[in-house]
Amino acid sequence: MTPITVRRWAWVHKWSSLVCTVFMLLLCVTGLPLIYHHEIDHLLGNAIEAPAMPADTPRASLDDVIAAGKALYPNKVAMYLSQEPDDASIWYLTMGDHPTDEAFKSVAVDARTAKVLGEPSFEGSFLGVMFHLHVDLYAGLWGKLFLGFMGLLLVIAIISGVVLYAPFMRKLEFGEVRRERGPRVKWLDLHNMLGIVTLTWAFVVGATGMINTWADLMLKYWQATEMAEMVAPYKGMPAPTRLGSMQKSLENAVAAEPGMKIGFVAFPGTPFTSPHHYGIFMRGDEALTSRLYKPVLIDAQTTEITDRRNLPWYLTGLLISQPLHFGDYGGAWMQFLWAALDVITIFVLGSGLYLWLKRGAPAPARAAAPARIEEQGTPVLATEGEAR
Repeated sequence: MTPITVRRWAWVHKWSSLVCTVFMLLLCVTGLPLIYHHEIDHLLGNAIEAPAMPADTPRASLDDVIAAGKALYPNKVAMYLSQEPDDASIWYLTMGDHPTDEAFKSVAVDARTAKVLGEPSFEGSFLGVMFHLHVDLYAGLWGKLFLGFMGLLLVIAIISGVVLYAPFMRKLEFGEVRRERGPRVKWLDLHNMLGIVTLTWAFVVGATGMINTWADLMLKYWQATEMAEMVAPYKGMPAPTRLGSMQKSLENAVAAEPGMKIGFVAFPGTPFTSPHHYGIFMRGDEALTSRLYKPVLIDAQTTEITDRRNLPWYLTGLLISQPLHFGDYGGAWMQFLWAALDVITIFVLGSGLYLWLKRGAPAPARAAAPARIEEQGTPVLATEGEAR
């Protein structure tokens, strides 16, 4: 590349990195405990566990499960019903004053005895704080979109860092750290080496994180298009005053989609269905397909299926990106790998910020010849400091 081209790429890398680095540090620090959220819940004693029973213990009717929640909160309506993908012994029933109540209550009910096991506490907990700081900065949709923009800047910083890496580092062996040149050059070489090592992971996590911030917008678009088509025959009809059996609805959905399991159930009036339908979202049973849902709409009065179809490509992409972002696909080893790479990325971002703050070179030195630029190198993924 010509010196002018190098300077242009260095400018892109510097400013994209500087703007997003502090927020990326926040996301890496808050994302680390979220990788192990199940384990931390157990460690803190917040996890709710069902009593051990034989594997062939019959399951309770979903109508009884819902009745258990209603007995606890008789003035609230059911909003959602779900299970963890790896634990079918507990149903989590979400209840609110109305179908879109953000101050909802969550009730854990034993799937075999229909007895209330407890009420999971998430808001205000350690993991709840980490989650909000990581997802929306407690600012709702605008917080998500802002963090999505920071993710875009990270992707730009990664790409520009890759472009700059070869010309700036071609005189050094891969992984070489020049300790004899002083602490700043040593930190610079460590920053470059670890930045290029974590390149793919940082790009994947940054890109999937950016996609995840668009989830609310994608859902609204799906509601306005495909969901509207699915419920069009009910347009203008009054909402039902009595709801049919959830257990019967579940059985009809399972019969229509053999080989699939229940992912979650949306009750009438919630964003995932209509005022006239149960939305039963089926999922596969493989590592990948367990994250992909297929909506089956059930008439909430007759319990008969009215429509079912695969999700559009953009929601499929979103659902694939979510577990990939947190390393949920490959069990404990993938969690460990994600956590280790997260820690390394924290070092890369922190060292880049350090190099920028300690740049301190006078203007003539920063405008040195390309040969000097190649010798000093440039930080990858964060800032290039005086090395530019």
